[in-house]
Amino acid sequence: MSELDEFSPEAIEEGRKTFAQPAIFMLGVVKLDGLPDESVPEIAFAGRSNVGKSTLLNALTNQKGLARASNTPGRTREINYFDLSGAMNLVDLPGYGYARASRTQVEAWTQLTRDFLRGRSMLRRVCVLVDARHGLKPTDIEVMDLLDESAVIYQIVLTKADKIKPTTLAVLVEQTTLAIKRRPAAHPVVRATSSETGFGIDLLRADLAMLCKQ
Repeated sequence: MSELDEFSPEAIEEGRKTFAQPAIFMLGVVKLDGLPDESVPEIAFAGRSNVGKSTLLNALTNQKGLARASNTPGRTREINYFDLSGAMNLVDLPGYGYARASRTQVEAWTQLTRDFLRGRSMLRRVCVLVDARHGLKPTDIEVMDLLDESAVIYQIVLTKADKIKPTTLAVLVEQTTLAIKRRPAAHPVVRATSSETGFGIDLLRADLAMLCKQ
């Protein structure tokens, strides 16, 4: 299956079946020596605090309680692993950009994430989540720079797409696509999603399921 098949009914059905398998929390990691063995493809999720990472993981797996969502920015400060029935591991990276973070916390997050990105041979993609109401922020750009430097393929996923008008969303997708066009590690397709309405979730599932087949 190629990228050209991503909108086909077969690709969407493959994504649905892949993410219909039971997912369970594996472990939380604060140091690299605690990472699990690399035996299956890994998809990581990064984004500013409160961008909706936990909610998106719950929507993708259709399990409301898989990842704990919090209204307190910066609560997730470890790398959380979720096992999708052996098909792939979903990796929730610590949120970045929260106002109350100390310089020490920011440096620790950056170092842990940088080391993680450099060391995972089974990491297939990082989904960089961006709030559709705000678009790309300087902290998002910094993370994209880090991913470009690490030569790790990443895909921009707009969250909370239901919170803005469809016309505004279309413009944002176009602007974001242009913003990443010349970035060496950026996947060209920007996905707009809403965990609340389910908008775009099937297409993102198809994107990620495709990576497990490669």
